[in-house]
Amino acid sequence: MYRAAFKMRLKSGFEKEYKRRHDEIWPELVRLLEEAGVRDYSIFLDEETGDLYAVQKLTQENTAGSLGQTDLMQRWWDYMADIMEVNPDNSPVQRPLREVFHMD
Repeated sequence: MYRAAFKMRLKSGFEKEYKRRHDEIWPELVRLLEEAGVRDYSIFLDEETGDLYAVQKLTQENTAGSLGQTDLMQRWWDYMADIMEVNPDNSPVQRPLREVFHMD
């Protein structure tokens, strides 16, 4: 298992809506993430900047890199596109983060 982190950007004024949508995350999306080897997934919000910081643990044999090819993930992206910075295909603009410190 290893950790991966990335950041995204939330549009201003949508903090409560973003949290509401994730509080009501689709059960089938959770199953898809789990089947792809995504574990212990957290997203943190920097309220000053609107930056979202995602941290997840991935199994060695994960298929997380191909999640965007699934209809379900594409529907989630469409659902979130109005409140986030997105690419032309509605996927969130993601910037990978390099781990510089970790403590267990």
